[in-house]
Amino acid sequence: MAASNGEKSLIVSFGEMLIDFVPTVSGVSLADAPGFIKAPGGAPANVAIAISRLGGRAAFVGKLGDDEFGHMLAGILKQNGVSAEGINFDTGARTALAFVTLKSDGEREFMFYRNPSADMLLRPDELNLDLIRSAKVFHYGSISLIVEPCRSAHLKAMEVAKEAGALLSYDPNLRLPLWPSKEEAQKQILSIWDKAEVIKVSDEELMFLTGSDKVDDETALSLWHSNLKLLLVTLGDKGCRYYTKSFRGSVDPFHVNAVDTTGAGDSYVGALLCKIVDDRAVLEDEARLREVLRYANACGAITTTKKGAIPALPTESEVQSLLKGN
Repeated sequence: MAASNGEKSLIVSFGEMLIDFVPTVSGVSLADAPGFIKAPGGAPANVAIAISRLGGRAAFVGKLGDDEFGHMLAGILKQNGVSAEGINFDTGARTALAFVTLKSDGEREFMFYRNPSADMLLRPDELNLDLIRSAKVFHYGSISLIVEPCRSAHLKAMEVAKEAGALLSYDPNLRLPLWPSKEEAQKQILSIWDKAEVIKVSDEELMFLTGSDKVDDETALSLWHSNLKLLLVTLGDKGCRYYTKSFRGSVDPFHVNAVDTTGAGDSYVGALLCKIVDDRAVLEDEARLREVLRYANACGAITTTKKGAIPALPTESEVQSLLKGN
């Protein structure tokens, strides 16, 4: 159901927002990079801005440092039309930073500065529960599961959103360097698996979570659970695969000149959520779902053509241009 006043229904994105420092030159190590571009990021925040830029209604829930970077990030959310009512500021911890190594093909590696960062310190009693209850879709990742108190805040927010009737959307967004071990990462990511109704994983995450060396239907369906309405496996420059209770298939990619894949998956998720928030019936209509996933693939592809995540997230007109040109 759409909001009664005619505006689009709200999508709330929960988790971390940080500063990515992206090298000015691709294909070099962090030590050899001559300089860095400061780029706002953090998967859940990227998703919120992706939604807003495409004309949807989004809010972000998380914690930032009460420092220049934290207030800068809150300002960027507001500038991009994302509600910042769910943001808390921590006076004792800094906003998280990540240095990102760009390989020559646009893929990346991460080095994080967060020990602890403000996002890790969000407490359940700091949550804006009214905002969370007003969500028609509640989206989250797994980084907020790594440590307390943020883990308890994450579980509480999920529970409140679900009780209020929100569709739960999960993109694990695996960042192994942040976890104490591979085993712990796998265990905690899967600990909330059966709650989500929409799950998106990358091909690498699929292999990590299943222990398989194959990216095929059998491997993907081993992650299926009875509450799921849609399971998506993104395949980078090879498009995506989709699985529902009634049908499955794949959608071809858009070929672009990729310079930085940061934020591509978040752009894809934002596009998908934008299209289904007021029309969940899409999830049961294969022809319409394929159109939505083609649109999401276009959003992801455009995002790889510029450096940084948020600066690269597309507008509706940019997406339509790519769709019409293919």
